[in-house]
Amino acid sequence: MKRFLPAFALIVLACTAYVGVGAKAASKPERPPIVGVAHIGLQVSDLKAADNFYGHVLGYDHFSLNKPTGELFSYYYKVNDHQYIEIYPTLTDPKQDRLTHFSFETTNIQQLRDYLDSKGVTVPATLKVGIDRNISFSVKDPEGHRVEFVQYMPGSLHSENFGKLLPETRVSQHMIHVGVTIQNRAVADRFYKEILGFQLKWYGGRNAADDKQTDWVDMRVPDGTDWLEYMLNAHDPTPKQLGVMHHLALGVDNIQPPYKTVVSRGYNPPAPPKIGRDGKWQLNLYNPDDTRSELMEFKPVEKPCCSPMLSLLRPPRPVTQ
Repeated sequence: MKRFLPAFALIVLACTAYVGVGAKAASKPERPPIVGVAHIGLQVSDLKAADNFYGHVLGYDHFSLNKPTGELFSYYYKVNDHQYIEIYPTLTDPKQDRLTHFSFETTNIQQLRDYLDSKGVTVPATLKVGIDRNISFSVKDPEGHRVEFVQYMPGSLHSENFGKLLPETRVSQHMIHVGVTIQNRAVADRFYKEILGFQLKWYGGRNAADDKQTDWVDMRVPDGTDWLEYMLNAHDPTPKQLGVMHHLALGVDNIQPPYKTVVSRGYNPPAPPKIGRDGKWQLNLYNPDDTRSELMEFKPVEKPCCSPMLSLLRPPRPVTQ
C-alpha cells in the first residue's frame, strides 16, 4: 500500500496538469505527438494455446490484468516497454473478428482528446484513469475500427513493469506496424492523414503482373517510424481471411534466425520466408485462431515495387528494449 499511494497520487497530479493544458489550448488545440504503435488487441478462444504461441513460439513474457471483480481481463505480451500484444479470452464464435482494437501512444492524452474534439471526432467528454492506471480513450475510425490512444502514466501497471519481462527469447523487439481492412482509402485518409497527421510511407499491390492496382497502403505515424497498413480490396472476407488482414508485424534485422527459432520451438510455418512486394524478407506465422503475426526485415533487399519508400523525416522515439 505504501508503494501504491504515491504512484496513484502522481497519476492524479498528472491528470490535473493535462486538463489544465487542454483548457488553455481550448481555443485552438494543436495535435500533440503520436509516437508509435502501442498495442494490438486480439480475441482468442483458448488461452493456453494462445500462450503457447505468443509466450513459447514467439518468446514473449507477459503480465495480466484482472477486472475489479477479480476475473481475468487480458494478457499483455511485452514486445518492449512501449508495445504490447493484448489477448482477451473472449472468442466464443469462429465467425467473430479476432481484432478488438489497435492503439497508438501519445505524449499528451488530454491535448489529443481536445484536438480531436476540435476536428469533429467523437471523443469522451472527460478522461479517466483506467484499471491499468494509464490514461487512454478510444474513437471509431471511418471504417468502424476502434482506435485507442494511450499515455503511459507514472505508477501504472505498464510503467511498474518497465525494464522487466524482456527475455532474450523474443523473436523481435519492435512491432513495426498493424494492418486493418479499409474499404475507402480516401475517407480513411481524411481521418488518418488530414486529422491525425499520418504520412504515406509506401503503397503496392499483390499482383506482380499489374502494378496499377493498390492493395496495401502504409501510413506512418507522424512522430515515429511505425505505421498502419491499409488492407484494401477485402470484399466480404471470411474470419480466416480477416485473420490474415487484421495482423501485426514484428521487425527483425535478419529473417533467418527467427525462422530457425520458431521451427526449433515446434512451430511449422505454412511457407518459408519470402521477399515481399516491398522488397523486404518476411515470414507469416499464425496463432491457433488464424491471426497472423508477420516477421519482417527492417530494410528492403530489393527495390520495392509500385512506389518509392518514404525516408525517415525525423528521429524516431527511443524504444526501451
